[in-house]
Amino acid sequence: MTDPSLLLDPTAERAPAARARLARPASLDGLTVGILDISKARGNVFLDRVDELLSARGIAVKRYRKPTFTRPAPTALAQQIAAECQLVIEGLAD
Repeated sequence: MTDPSLLLDPTAERAPAARARLARPASLDGLTVGILDISKARGNVFLDRVDELLSARGIAVKRYRKPTFTRPAPTALAQQIAAECQLVIEGLAD
């Protein structure tokens, strides 16, 4: 059984990379939360609501969208998100 405190990267099944989870921030005050839509149908419905709830609390939100859900986010998009946000919510669908 996998240790629940580890996050596995599913993109390389032959040699999965195990990464320790980062500590959660004590507060979202002053942080920018990135919302990444992976481009699956209706995923934006959930993410729109998350955006609405965070914004109502005065939390800065930036939205991003992958070109397709069938591939990992392009490197340039991942770098942009990392440069502009301290936290990311990635929305899935189905």
